[in-house]
Amino acid sequence: MDDRIVSQEATNDDQSMESGLRPLQFSEYIGQHKVKDNLSIFIEAAKMREECLDHVLLYGPPGLGKTTLAMIIANEMGVNIKTTSGPAIEKPGDLAAVLTALEPGDVLFIDEIHRLPRTIEEVLYPAMEDFCIDIMIGKDATARSVRLDLPPFTLIGATTRAGMLTAPLRDRFGVHARLEYYQPEELAKIVARSADLFQLDITEEASYEMARRSRGTPRIANRLLRRVRDFAMVQGDGLVTESIARNALEKLQVDKLGLDHIDHKLLKSIIETFAGGPVGVEAVAASIGEESHTLEDVYEPYLLQIGFLIRSPRGRMVSARVYEHFQLEVPEQ
Repeated sequence: MDDRIVSQEATNDDQSMESGLRPLQFSEYIGQHKVKDNLSIFIEAAKMREECLDHVLLYGPPGLGKTTLAMIIANEMGVNIKTTSGPAIEKPGDLAAVLTALEPGDVLFIDEIHRLPRTIEEVLYPAMEDFCIDIMIGKDATARSVRLDLPPFTLIGATTRAGMLTAPLRDRFGVHARLEYYQPEELAKIVARSADLFQLDITEEASYEMARRSRGTPRIANRLLRRVRDFAMVQGDGLVTESIARNALEKLQVDKLGLDHIDHKLLKSIIETFAGGPVGVEAVAASIGEESHTLEDVYEPYLLQIGFLIRSPRGRMVSARVYEHFQLEVPEQ
C-alpha cells in the first residue's frame, strides 16, 4: 500500500477517522442511489418475511463505502455485525470460530473476500447454503468429520477485484452490488457533511474544489479535507475558503483532476521515454521505479476511468487528453 494522499487504500488514520464519519442509515448515505434503493427493498422484504437478508457481495474500487454499506445493512436489519477480512482467516478453524460465535440473524462482514484461501472457501460453501459446517477432529487414523449447525446469518463480502472470486463462491451470493465512482456534486455534499461533523466552517466553493480533486472517491475527499483543515487553522482564521483549499491542494501536489506527482511521472514517462506508447507495463514500471502489479492495481484504474490511459493488446498508450492536460502539442499520429 502506498502513502500517497490520493491513494484509495485506507491508512490507519483513515480508519480511525472514518469510524466517526460513517452514516448509520441509508437516509444519511450520499450517492450510490441504485445500490441503496435496491438494498432498501431487499432489507424491507426480508424483515416482512422475518428472514435473514440474502448474502450480499459488494464490489468496486477501494474507498467508495463498502464497509459503511455493510454496517448500514446490519443497522437497518436491527442485528449485530461481526467483521473480519480474507487474509485474517488462514485455516478452517479460524472460520469455524467466527461462524459459531454468530447469533441468529447476525451479519458477518468479510473484507477482501477475494483473498480467502481456497480451503477456506470450501468450508464456507455449506455455511452459506445450509447454515452448517463440517470440521475435522483428530489426526490420521483417528480423524473424523463433525457437522456443526449454525444460526441463520447474512454474509456480506467486499472486494475490489470481483474477477478473482471463484465462480462457486460468487454464485452463492444472492445480491450483487457494484459501487461506482462518485460525481463531484456528491463528493461536495460528503465534504460538507464531514466538515460539519468536524465543526469546521467551509464554503460551498471550497467543498467543490476538494470534491473535483478527489478522484471520485469519498475516502480521498475526507483525507484532503483533513489536510486542508490544517492549512486553514495555521494560515487562516479556521474558515476553509476556495482560495485556501486551492492553495493547500497545490502545495500537496494534487492538481485539478486529482492527479499527483506520481501520476504525472507515470504519464510523462510514457510520453517522453516511450513516445506516447504503446509500451508494456513492465517497461513503464521499470522507468518510474515501481512494481508492475502496483501500477495495475493502484495507479492505472483512475487514469483509465478518466480516459488518460489506454490499454491495448500491444501495451499502454496515453490519450490526446494527456497532452492537453500538460499543455503539450498533440502528435499528429
